[in-house]
Amino acid sequence: MTASSRKVIVAKKVVIVGHSERPEAPVVAHQAVEWLRNHGYVPVAQAVDIQSLGLDVDLCTETDIASAELVLSIGGDGTMLRSVTMLNGAAVPVLGINVGLLGYLAEVEPENLVPSLERFFAGDYEIEKRLVIDVDVVKNDGSRSQWRALNEASFEKERTGQTVRLAVSIDGARFTIFQADGLLVATPTGSTAYSLSARGPVVSPTLEAMLLTPLAPHMLFDRSLVLGPTETIRIDVDGSRSVGLAIDGQEVASLEGGESVTCSASDRPALFVRMQPQRFHQILKAKFGLADR
Repeated sequence: MTASSRKVIVAKKVVIVGHSERPEAPVVAHQAVEWLRNHGYVPVAQAVDIQSLGLDVDLCTETDIASAELVLSIGGDGTMLRSVTMLNGAAVPVLGINVGLLGYLAEVEPENLVPSLERFFAGDYEIEKRLVIDVDVVKNDGSRSQWRALNEASFEKERTGQTVRLAVSIDGARFTIFQADGLLVATPTGSTAYSLSARGPVVSPTLEAMLLTPLAPHMLFDRSLVLGPTETIRIDVDGSRSVGLAIDGQEVASLEGGESVTCSASDRPALFVRMQPQRFHQILKAKFGLADR
């Protein structure tokens, strides 16, 4: 056999992401690293996680992230959001190990880490797809920026005591100008996050939809809109008051009058590993302490 005909076997890589402020996270991360290495897999991590979790693993590259076998997210829902952001649309599944409070996304408890890894690499799992919103910003100077939102894109006034004017178009047709403290464009996953506090509807994450919810509107129409996954929302800043744009709670841009943002359902969903069927309504019930009556 010549050198050129030899089959090259590439070790499967697992990216580890962890919550830096959860004392259990480093313990679980070290357990995961040990198991992965003992079974022939290569754990890698970004610099921030290597430092915060105290890991002795290789620094991952963008290529490692995009081609990884799995992302192991050790934390709560915030860590799951960070994992999805890190992937930037790459079709890599995320397995959430819950070391936070009761959340909606991370389902595996730390004591089930090893059985869950065994099941994943044996192919005994399901993949749950979650809709993600592509957010495209066009500035007055012609520059463009793109982000991906698993929960929501939020548009909010930057000065207290003032409202902002946001002109909304749907599929190219003008809908209305919202005079409000701001607007949210949320996914079903985000319907139990910021959108919920704005009195938006709770939507099952199995649905594909976008929610448009005004924040403290100064107008008679104060309802949320539930739009289909093929519809496109465009938001133009109307007037001279600037508007802050945040993606999944992280501020990313300040928008001036005349600048616009387009929100549409991405064709690259987030992929979550599920070891058992998700009963969203039961998680919701536990989260809010709803009693049987």
